Amino acid sequence: MATTIISIETPSLGDRTYLAHDGEVAFVVDPQRDIDRVLDAAAQAGVRITHVFETHIHNDYVTGGFALAQATGAGYYVNGEDEVSFERTPIRDGDVVEVGPTMRVRAMLTPGHTFTHLSYVLEGPEPAVFSGGSLLFGSTGRPDLLGEEHTHDLARHQYSSARRLAAELSDDTKVMPTHGFGSFCAATSAGGDTTASTIGREKLINPVMSQDEEDFVADTLAGLDAYPAYYVHMGPANAAGPSAADLSEPERADKQQIRRRLEDGEWLVDLRTRTAFATGHVPGTFNFGLDGQFATYLGWLIPWGTPITLLGESAEQVAEAQRELSRIGIDRPAAAATGRPEEWTDSPLATLTTASFADLAQVRHHRPVTVLDVRRSSEWRTAHIDGAVHLPIHDIVTRMDELPQGEVWVHCASGYRASIAASLVAASGRRVVTIDDSFDLSARSAGLPLVSETDPVSA
Repeated sequence: MATTIISIETPSLGDRTYLAHDGEVAFVVDPQRDIDRVLDAAAQAGVRITHVFETHIHNDYVTGGFALAQATGAGYYVNGEDEVSFERTPIRDGDVVEVGPTMRVRAMLTPGHTFTHLSYVLEGPEPAVFSGGSLLFGSTGRPDLLGEEHTHDLARHQYSSARRLAAELSDDTKVMPTHGFGSFCAATSAGGDTTASTIGREKLINPVMSQDEEDFVADTLAGLDAYPAYYVHMGPANAAGPSAADLSEPERADKQQIRRRLEDGEWLVDLRTRTAFATGHVPGTFNFGLDGQFATYLGWLIPWGTPITLLGESAEQVAEAQRELSRIGIDRPAAAATGRPEEWTDSPLATLTTASFADLAQVRHHRPVTVLDVRRSSEWRTAHIDGAVHLPIHDIVTRMDELPQGEVWVHCASGYRASIAASLVAASGRRVVTIDDSFDLSARSAGLPLVSETDPVSA
């Protein structure tokens, strides 16, 4: 029977887990912390999970591999060179694992994202390679997550690994990466089609296949931007063999508890859309909407270990946020409340003024305002508003004091990050306006002067 490969998406983190089966038995590659999704997929296919493979010790999420193996009795395959504190089945370059009577999986050492990174080749008439953080769609995994001192060497390893995959695998081999769908584990944005690819396609479109090694290393290093601060906690958690996520309902918070938690400096996170938040919210709360990369940005900005209370429109919204947070090692919210903001406080609701880039252009003719650009450095270098203050969103908490006094107009690329930043700035007592607009589509047409790092006159 032909092998069926099921992709289990985690779009908020930009990752994929894979379940491959022959109708009877299955193996899983790089499962996320919430293993119920994998177990449900296996149950729906009517198959038994017998093997779990990790391509590497992950830096962007807490793995569900150890917990899944414990729950199913599957063998847990982790590189024998990785230092872990749990029992695993060690696997190394060239090892072959027979999964049931029809599936044959071969390990290939493909360092670059980490020194011990493995890819797994499903051999047979319809070959596939589960390339983890090595060969991605139109890109490769970033080489800087183990520290600056290793980045240059890992970039060279990444180049060699991609070339090895291309040389040893047939052009029709399907490429099944874990990262690269918005994950900060990608060295560069893949762009284009991210639904499927093959080794043959990557040979045509992936820069690692067309560049010489020196150019690839130079371009990769030059293109690296900041990555989430919570990454530093993921490797140690994964090396310890994390348990499955506890998704039981958190404690319910009433108005008095919400007020007390705010007074104690805890983080109260409003999960609603930025539009709903702007209309009315509890003063001092922060807006991390579930309609964007919620866990990535919350995990990036919050001082690690700070208690979190989730405020959502429904129990389902809170449960979704709780699931997202468990994937990055924030195991239990301190509390939660649902309903409308009027039900969360006896104080008058706060609001946020929203505007467009056209509004900003008009205002700058009449009074001085601070324009705060919270995009990443790579976005800023490409084009930014002349005279704007650049404070990347991941620095907003620690560098708040650098903001000038007076009225602040906050923007990003589309509005999601701007609302996060605006809620944080507003909580510090400043007057804030959120620009809920597309920078690429609207900033220039509004008549705002744009500059870039390469052309100081226009971008």
